[in-house]
Amino acid sequence: MTFEPHSVLDAGCGTGRVAAELTRRGVAAVGIDRDPSMIATARQLAPGVRFEVLDVVLADLGESFDMVVMAGNVPLFTPEGTQAVLVAGCARHLARGGRLVTGFQLGRGYTLEDYDADCTAAGLVAEVRWSTWDRDAFVEGTDYVVSIHRRP
Repeated sequence: MTFEPHSVLDAGCGTGRVAAELTRRGVAAVGIDRDPSMIATARQLAPGVRFEVLDVVLADLGESFDMVVMAGNVPLFTPEGTQAVLVAGCARHLARGGRLVTGFQLGRGYTLEDYDADCTAAGLVAEVRWSTWDRDAFVEGTDYVVSIHRRP
């Protein structure tokens, strides 16, 4: 399975490493994070990339993306009980056929079942799942997941 998005929203981008790398590879990437100090660092490290101080839960950029990426445990840094709104905020920015790619540690309060239910509630369909960013097969009992859901 190969992904070649033209546009990516890096949701919860932190210091912007994912958006910066995607931009370097020719992808139109935008990074958003609610922490102004993280965005300040991102802007300093990757001045040619668009970064915005926005909470993913509340964000409405008025544009759609081929892919939304939540790397680095973003759902775990969201206040407990707000993960469904987080996923819905990401889904709101997906173009038709777009994919939400999320990687997070399991066993830290937000279950894979809850994540899947939140994706379903946001109108997304499960597509593929791995246990690492290197696409190692997902095995029950693993402590990390990379999950891809698609907007039909």
